[in-house]
Amino acid sequence: MSHTPELSHGDEYVIFYSGGPYDGQSDTRISTDGSWDDEVTVIAAVDGKETQLVYANPVAREVGEQVQVTYSWDVPDSEPLEALDERNDD
Repeated sequence: MSHTPELSHGDEYVIFYSGGPYDGQSDTRISTDGSWDDEVTVIAAVDGKETQLVYANPVAREVGEQVQVTYSWDVPDSEPLEALDERNDD
């Protein structure tokens, strides 16, 4: 039987990134509405250029008294990494 973690407004939770350039990294967030985000967008510098990476499909679990949410890299909704060298961001 699985237990769905619960958050209240102002509770802290930890997020983990799975896949993509942020794979294996973590961050701490504060719940603003008693839940966790449906997706997280991060700005990453890849080869010296900024790109937006979308992480979605949250899977939450409770470890001890801490809520941990893992997000998977959403490749179709992220900016393509291979096109960074073709940009004219100068």
